[in-house]
Amino acid sequence: MKRTPWFERVFLPIEDNGMMPSIIERLSGTPARAEEITAKLAPPQLTHKLPDRWSVKEEIGHLGDLEPLWSGRLDDFTQGLSELRVADLTNQATHTANHNATEIRVLLKRFRERRRSLVAKLLQLSDAQLIHTALHPRLKKPMRAIDLAYFVAEHDDHHLASIREILATIN
Repeated sequence: MKRTPWFERVFLPIEDNGMMPSIIERLSGTPARAEEITAKLAPPQLTHKLPDRWSVKEEIGHLGDLEPLWSGRLDDFTQGLSELRVADLTNQATHTANHNATEIRVLLKRFRERRRSLVAKLLQLSDAQLIHTALHPRLKKPMRAIDLAYFVAEHDDHHLASIREILATIN
């Protein structure tokens, strides 16, 4: 099955803020899903790379690398900014981090801790903050916090699916 490349994805606005608890639940569960996928993998499986792709460790490291961006974008909403902060679309942090040299348990723990912080921020949003919109810099579309939360959940799943693609080539 062919996946739509990330930068070709289209994100429609979510009209119902009442969906936020379910999206937060999904975001909360991503570290556990990452742990489940990687639990029984041997070191060579964790660092196996397909051409022009990241390894399992790099995929997990990337999820942790982006948590400060997501958290910062939530701050942009709470501060009432009109545009969300820009992401580094080259993913320089992931490319230079050498995640393959880091123990998987360390990468997973870092991701879990950072995600816990993001979820706590989401849970603290007021009704006024939930209705505020800000322009997403790449998509050039207005987003609300729920749209960002959904975007992050989809990003998580995109990378977990990438891990499964890697594993399918070595199992």
